[in-house]
Amino acid sequence: MKDEQYSIRDLSREFEVTPRTLRFYEEKGLLCPARNGQNRIYSAADRTRLLLILRGKRLGFSLGESADLIRMYDPSSSNENQLQALIDKIREKRDRLQQQKQELELMITDLGDWETRSLESLEELQKNGDLT
Repeated sequence: MKDEQYSIRDLSREFEVTPRTLRFYEEKGLLCPARNGQNRIYSAADRTRLLLILRGKRLGFSLGESADLIRMYDPSSSNENQLQALIDKIREKRDRLQQQKQELELMITDLGDWETRSLESLEELQKNGDLT
């Protein structure tokens, strides 16, 4: 339903974020609630944008990357460009994470090797009585 409305409390509870988080996204231009006096009134579109922001965050996208993808959304088109941009971002992120994973695995191996050598050296020192 297009005329669904949500309060800041509704969205905070549903998505388990603070009202401050919602105000931050509003300051960044990602959410555009209407106002009724001091009360913010979020639309279904705001709710969807929040869902996409939080999903992007879980996927490791920066707020800027998520914002770029959200701004590409056009309900009057097939959103082929948005989907292709999303696929490209996902692949880029996955490649970066794979590289980081390889670097971490190498680092873990190196730490294990250094620990083993250090333990052997310590044991040798203790065996020879060279420790004070």
